[in-house]
Amino acid sequence: MSNTDTERLLDRVSQLLAEDKEYPLEGTLLHAEVRRNSVSPSIFKDRGNQIVYRSPDLNRLGDALLDLWEAQEGEDRWEELQYLVKDGRFEVTFVYPEDLDPDEMSLDRRDKVLKQYFGDKPVVYPDWDDEDSFVY
Repeated sequence: MSNTDTERLLDRVSQLLAEDKEYPLEGTLLHAEVRRNSVSPSIFKDRGNQIVYRSPDLNRLGDALLDLWEAQEGEDRWEELQYLVKDGRFEVTFVYPEDLDPDEMSLDRRDKVLKQYFGDKPVVYPDWDDEDSFVY
């Protein structure tokens, strides 16, 4: 994958994250596990004294992340993406299989990444019974 392709696809991810008008883009963390035909993204917003979970649009964001994953060349493919918007810029970390603990559960891994970026701030998840809590 060329740098131009990577930049174009990462810009598409930024655009999709910016569509959440309820919260600013600044302080957004996208954590995603991606494999062939499988994507598991989570979006978190730093609100100062707490972190707010935002439900991703799995169709659009999932497709963009799969496109980014599939655009890689060669056999050595990343399996996790950490995408942070901070100080008006985005920082991306691609994590490869050899850097992941195969025995670590997905949610445990996500919690560890959250702590890495945001410390011990509490995370507020939506009321799963409230349809208005979801971003579509």
